[in-house]
Amino acid sequence: MTRLRAESARRRLAVGWVLVALGIVGFLGVLDAVREVDDLASLDTPVLTWLVAARSPGLTRVLTVVTAVSGPVVLPVLVTVGALLWGRWRRQWRPVVLLLGAMVTSTIVASVIKLVVARPRPAVDSQLIPGLESTYSFPSGHTAGAATLFLVLGYLAWTRRPTGLVMLLWGALAVVGVGSVALSRLYLGYHFVTDVAASVALGVAVLGAVVLVDGRHSARPAVPST
Repeated sequence: MTRLRAESARRRLAVGWVLVALGIVGFLGVLDAVREVDDLASLDTPVLTWLVAARSPGLTRVLTVVTAVSGPVVLPVLVTVGALLWGRWRRQWRPVVLLLGAMVTSTIVASVIKLVVARPRPAVDSQLIPGLESTYSFPSGHTAGAATLFLVLGYLAWTRRPTGLVMLLWGALAVVGVGSVALSRLYLGYHFVTDVAASVALGVAVLGAVVLVDGRHSARPAVPST
């Protein structure tokens, strides 16, 4: 049993390092495209222009709600309250600490990068409400938060029931959830494609960090009960 647990922990650590590496490499690749104004960054203006031209009253209402719920005020409250209630109900606090720690880390890292890169927002005439967003554009905090939330929740759900079906379901939820938030930020004119792409990469790196922390905990020898 101890041997199987050790092997599982080693595999988890390996996966964690791979995710961290993929997230960092992906993020740096997008950042390079932004600085050089090439590769993925060549889609920034065309996609923004197309989405602004495609706006409709109904879709605008839906995506405005999506962006409000995933924002820096509502989402942290929902996640914190939900995590604490779950922890109290299940009497399991390690998943709560992992999730909240991941969300805080993602927020801090995204905020620091915004200040360092200092990329201006899209032109005000592209924004649904000009001047509503006063921070820098790169990366998208909304998308980074959503990516971290869905990816880490999916991982925690998989650790409780490690089946292919759980992985598939949470993968689909992550695509829909993160995709909806990213689309809302692009559609409303507050971000570029590269902003949200970098945020997804950041979410992957944070997930890798969570897997590493969890894997190291699992690798510790069990303390015999007395």
